[in-house]
Amino acid sequence: MIVNKKNVQTTDNTISYTHFETGSNTICFMFSGSGYNYDKPLFYYATMTMLQNNIDIVHIHYSYSEHIMKKTLDEVCKAMMDDINAVILDVLNNGQYNEMIFLGKSLGTIPMALDLMKREEFLKSKMILLTPLLNLELIFDSIVSSEHQGLLIIGDNDPRFNLEQIEKLSYANLKIEIVQNADHSLDIGGFETSNSILALSDIMEKLQEVIKVI
Repeated sequence: MIVNKKNVQTTDNTISYTHFETGSNTICFMFSGSGYNYDKPLFYYATMTMLQNNIDIVHIHYSYSEHIMKKTLDEVCKAMMDDINAVILDVLNNGQYNEMIFLGKSLGTIPMALDLMKREEFLKSKMILLTPLLNLELIFDSIVSSEHQGLLIIGDNDPRFNLEQIEKLSYANLKIEIVQNADHSLDIGGFETSNSILALSDIMEKLQEVIKVI
């Protein structure tokens, strides 16, 4: 495996990313949360799961000021997509990949729902949404109307969890998994270590089920 750290120029700044290359023709672009980065459990083990299945990975290292995060949802999405598009174009420029997966958590699900899931070139890409911000109407509406296959995971102690919304999402093509007693980090009860590890293991099994058919 080759691991390369690269920079790419966007309209307003330079964005860095880490590219894990196994020689695969499938790639997973990962979008971190706000403060939940790629060394955290969900991303660490999702990365291991992808590599175990010989899937290349890109970690996009964006960060945004409080000023940007106070803007409208569309403006936040545009700022993120300026960075994300620059990386995607840079990675896909070599023409190696013909299958794509997008995996995001929390903040990282904003560009997935409001942009990537609406683009024709990604209609067959799998979407993995971890703790999406379903309390934001634009995001929920986009996900519920999507025809993408993939996986959505949320805890029932997540402030963004709403059972009525989840029941509506059950009609989508996404596989829906509710983690009992899990918070926005998908940890159980805050400090229940053993149960949190068991939940994490189950989440990775669900991820494995989704990607093994690629």
